Amino acid sequence: MIPLKEPWELTVMRTAGRKLASVVAQVREHVAVDITTRDIDRLTEEAILAAGARPAFKGYKVGRAVFPATICISINEQVVHGIPGKRRVANGDVLSLDFGLVYGGYYADSAFTVVVGEGAEEDHALVTATRDALELGIEKARVGGRVGDIGHAIEGHVRPRGFGVVTQMVGHGIGRKLHEPPSVPNYGKRGTGDLLKVGMVLAIEPMITRGGDDTKILGDQWTVVTSDNSRSAHFEHTVAITPTGPEILTQLD
Repeated sequence: MIPLKEPWELTVMRTAGRKLASVVAQVREHVAVDITTRDIDRLTEEAILAAGARPAFKGYKVGRAVFPATICISINEQVVHGIPGKRRVANGDVLSLDFGLVYGGYYADSAFTVVVGEGAEEDHALVTATRDALELGIEKARVGGRVGDIGHAIEGHVRPRGFGVVTQMVGHGIGRKLHEPPSVPNYGKRGTGDLLKVGMVLAIEPMITRGGDDTKILGDQWTVVTSDNSRSAHFEHTVAITPTGPEILTQLD
């Protein structure tokens, strides 16, 4: 991305991030066994519009494929970009929710994963490791660092714990567009990749599996699943690189 140059730009992105964080908190309260993914989508759109923003994903195009919903809902072996529908959330599901909105011409992007109901110990460990990896990656989003430092921190946390790292999907810059350069892989070597500068804003989003790294896209042209059918988790924050360190824009104060 082109680094933000004007103070008001970061102010708008902070507002967008807080609005999205509020939406995430509201929707999270409704996640429960037997709710349909379509109902989660409806709740999300209502909350975004009530916040004075608009959905970032609805109508988003990749080639000829147009995303038809407000939120991406991915369950179990689905990694990202799952389309909401009639499916009901079941006890033990690993549920990943990916949110995005636009406010004042700027984007915010965030995601979390939860084990619904009781769940398996291995799934809880996956979710915890992915959430912790995000925090470690964010810590490396500092002026003078490199994109590879972020990926190295994420990969270095999850690989020793026996988890896979999705390599075909990555994080990204974000600002006036939902997806901007640079790409932010969840793997890499220290000291490699794009230089991190003041004013850059990144969507850092580890996608971690209980199995291998490879994925494939289903016939709906959107839903990404693990090739080996293993369960996956996804966490994401929009993070600004400031002179004093990383600032998470998509979290409540």
